[in-house]
Amino acid sequence: MHLVILLIIVLALLFGPQLWVQWVMRRHSAEREDFPGTGGEFARHLLQRLQLDQVGVEETERGDHYDPTSRTVRLSPDNFHGRSLTAVVVAAHEVGHAIQHAGNYRWLNLRHRLVPLANTAQQLGNVLFFAIPVIAVLTRAPSSGLLLLVGALLSFGAAALVHLITLPVEFDASFNRALPLLKAGRYVPAPDQRAAHSILRAAAMTYVAASFASLLNLWRWLRVLRRA
Repeated sequence: MHLVILLIIVLALLFGPQLWVQWVMRRHSAEREDFPGTGGEFARHLLQRLQLDQVGVEETERGDHYDPTSRTVRLSPDNFHGRSLTAVVVAAHEVGHAIQHAGNYRWLNLRHRLVPLANTAQQLGNVLFFAIPVIAVLTRAPSSGLLLLVGALLSFGAAALVHLITLPVEFDASFNRALPLLKAGRYVPAPDQRAAHSILRAAAMTYVAASFASLLNLWRWLRVLRRA
């Protein structure tokens, strides 16, 4: 019984953040006739209002994000073309990152350097896990497989840690940048204020979901190794 409860807790920690973020975004994704523009148009409006004309707005299939290298706010198709509360609030969140960049917010700069390292670490972990049985057979030394296992664990752990470290950047973009913009411009009707807070929180938690996804990947590989 205790093992079942423990398994439920682990699964909730691994899948919970991702499922919650997706649920919040979908819940408020209905088209709104009272919104004058799409998420993409709203992002451009905010950037023009803030005199950040050098920042572009593009549609992407790789998820909503701000790219400091090209100075571009990128929105998923639903948020770029949609006139929903989710589209508007997510656009404001990503513009929040553009504001951070314009103000030389050091934690954004740190995240920009660390996230590629996290992605590389996760890919390295996948490669190491694939290599464990091959290297163990070729060298006929269990210790070599153990060293690769330790390296893979460290890689996945580093990826999860980096995503957690970047969490303050996301909350700052949501609540110190985007929320004041939404309130000052009265872009979100009063009845939707609470929902807007939830969406901003979900947008900020995206990297937490990514962190637990790294741990889920680690758990998946450990199960594969146990069956081998």
